[in-house]
Amino acid sequence: MRKMKQLNQEKIDKIVSRLGNRKNIHGAVFYLESKDRSESLFSSTGNLTPGSIYYTASINKLVLSLITLRFHQANKLDISDKISKHLSTDLLNKLLIYKEEDLTSLLCIRHLLSHTSGLPCYLIDKRPDGKKNMDLILNGNDQAWSIEKVVNEIKKMKPKFRPGTTGKAAYAETNFRLLGKILESVSQKSLNELLTDLFKEFEMDQTFILTAKSSQICAPVYFKGNTIDLKDYWSSTQHDIASTVTDQMKLIRAFFDGNYLDKKLLQELEQWNNIFFPFKYGIGLQKFYMPRIFSPLKAVPDFIGHCGSVGSVAFYIPEKKLYITGTVNQTANPNIVFQTMVKLTNKI
Repeated sequence: MRKMKQLNQEKIDKIVSRLGNRKNIHGAVFYLESKDRSESLFSSTGNLTPGSIYYTASINKLVLSLITLRFHQANKLDISDKISKHLSTDLLNKLLIYKEEDLTSLLCIRHLLSHTSGLPCYLIDKRPDGKKNMDLILNGNDQAWSIEKVVNEIKKMKPKFRPGTTGKAAYAETNFRLLGKILESVSQKSLNELLTDLFKEFEMDQTFILTAKSSQICAPVYFKGNTIDLKDYWSSTQHDIASTVTDQMKLIRAFFDGNYLDKKLLQELEQWNNIFFPFKYGIGLQKFYMPRIFSPLKAVPDFIGHCGSVGSVAFYIPEKKLYITGTVNQTANPNIVFQTMVKLTNKI
């Protein structure tokens, strides 16, 4: 691996400050830190600062993955376990009917972690009436989604493929809602307790689970020029998180530093399947990659970690020996955060 160039505050600030000129970007914040901790810097613009508490969206999947993999190491569960071992028959009844065949009994925890279950997503996939629940939420129709409601909804939708089909993956929030229920069953603790315990262990003092009350100290979430109300949704999922770039750095480092997960297990997680360009999904991990044909002047390194639908990121860049966390806090165009990450890493 090449030695990382010195972090340059002026160059990084120049890139981040330009985000303030982008349409509908009301604020952005980033934190970069070298693997050996010898260098680090913050940069922000607009209504976000290095201390801002913001919605992390699907980065919560890193948290649930980390808890699951530690349970796996401690023999509290095995990621090869069938989900029927940990969830009720009533909840799972006819959960996955593919081509008129009930394949629910094939589903295992590994399928949930890797999005290879074939289950539809209750948020981003079309309902029988052609509408998407995510579109309704983003346009002001805040909704509570209990796990029972999630299951009832996806039973009306078409599965994508047989669980574990070679080379197949389909991103679905459904998978991690089921995983959360499994973690509660295994631990006999609520998700709130499990996540709060983890935040305390990692000294993530500015990280908490979002509820109607706690959302008041979280930066507002934007859809284009408007703020959106997600209080009912957050309160119902029990695993949506608000955090800071500093606490997110603690999380992503904990995943890769070898103190919490065995390094051999980490290697096994990198079983990448195409999920949607430019992302691949492993076991509990996401990879952002950019083929050289799309960046002919300079190769873009792989980013491993997770992103969120609000333009939030928590990634490790092995080639650069660098960690990066941050957000552009915009649900309408979260791709801006990846354009920015590439520009930032090109300066390092």
